Amino acid sequence: MLQNLSTADLQAIDAAHHLHPFTDNKGLGAEGARIIVRGEGVYLWDSEGNRILDGMAGLWCVNVGYGRNEIADAVSRQMRELPYYNTFFKTTHPPAIELSERLAEVTPEGFNRVFFTNSGSESVDTAFRMVRYYWIAKGRPEKHVVISRRNSYHGSTLACSSLGGNTAMHAQDGGPIPGIRHIAQPYWFDEGGDMDKEEFGLAAARELEKAIEEIGEDKVAAFIAEPIQGAGGVVIPPDSYWPEIQRICDEHEILLVADEVICGFGRTGKWFGSDTFGIRPDLMTMAKGLSSGYQPIGGVMVSDGFAQTLIEEGGEFYHGFTYSGHPAACAAAIANLDILQREGIVEKVASDTAPYLAEKWARIGEHPLVGEARIKGLVGALELVPAKPDRRHFPDLGSAGTVCRDISFSNGLVMRAVRDAMVVSPPLVISRAEIDEMAELIWKTLDQTQAALKDRGWM
Repeated sequence: MLQNLSTADLQAIDAAHHLHPFTDNKGLGAEGARIIVRGEGVYLWDSEGNRILDGMAGLWCVNVGYGRNEIADAVSRQMRELPYYNTFFKTTHPPAIELSERLAEVTPEGFNRVFFTNSGSESVDTAFRMVRYYWIAKGRPEKHVVISRRNSYHGSTLACSSLGGNTAMHAQDGGPIPGIRHIAQPYWFDEGGDMDKEEFGLAAARELEKAIEEIGEDKVAAFIAEPIQGAGGVVIPPDSYWPEIQRICDEHEILLVADEVICGFGRTGKWFGSDTFGIRPDLMTMAKGLSSGYQPIGGVMVSDGFAQTLIEEGGEFYHGFTYSGHPAACAAAIANLDILQREGIVEKVASDTAPYLAEKWARIGEHPLVGEARIKGLVGALELVPAKPDRRHFPDLGSAGTVCRDISFSNGLVMRAVRDAMVVSPPLVISRAEIDEMAELIWKTLDQTQAALKDRGWM
């Protein structure tokens, strides 16, 4: 219906009727939204015909790239056969059964059951309820406090925004809700001071132990964290961090929830961030890469011991969604897993493209505007600073990042700005040649950003 309209006409209709997420809609209405019309591989095209390298895989999710007809065909077949049925009331269907089995095969040992959701936010919300349900089933309802980290992101429902450490979100919704505690994040660049990275990693992990002691072990239900904080700015913890977190949870009988919404399905060079960092969680939340964004679907993987308690002691779990295990979404996820496995994409990331990007990233880290270049698998960040090697930020935190983000997009590259950290998370199918192109565009963008910041007197 809208194919023959101009970009300006499309922008006007969008401004009149569409409220965008995480957007100042007044400002966007004045400026006009970017209209993306097509995708293929690692590239997007806008309504003006401009080709854009998608360095963010949509929102961290298009792992197998755009234009995968086999996923579209799988969804089409399923829509013709059984477009929808619910999984309530002692009912299921073949796509949900098959996907459940496939997920048990690719997740870490000891995970054999999944609760389906429709997004990362719903997955985290489900895990939050499951944790409290678990301790009630154990006859210990007083264990209800969930500990998270400052500057973390776990979704945007009320419970998820409360679990997240984003104070701007809390200011808008009155959060966090009761029963949530936030501790330090393992963000060495911002908070490490004079400590070396491994010393800082231990210190950040031990904030969990301090919080447990203050609250009381008998009241703490769980600790939730992303293996790598994605939307927090790609905060990659020091190697010392996760082993210490695991020790603390094990010794204090605290459930460990790994939020794998971004790290899951190959992003870190292994199937899950838990595999990369040696985490042994009780629950794993997932979404995004489960279908590579082709259909909205998520889930919570439940460890065998946790599941046994729920099944044998919990009774009915009063929780679920109309579209939990939607057949078309499950079909998309199955086809996506087929591609990941058939093409050996996760293994190729580990052995080829991630090491190659790491070499490029180290070179980009030499740019005078970059204070730190951190990378793990195919997810990385560049910290922009006014004067390296000083780790201090620009005075108006986030302004330099916004300038760099807009210049990057004008150069035909999607990078995300998180405060003054420039973040990339490209499709896992990106080739060496496309990594070369991305690196060249990043360097060009940094040069232009540096010039723009000097013109403004910020450097």
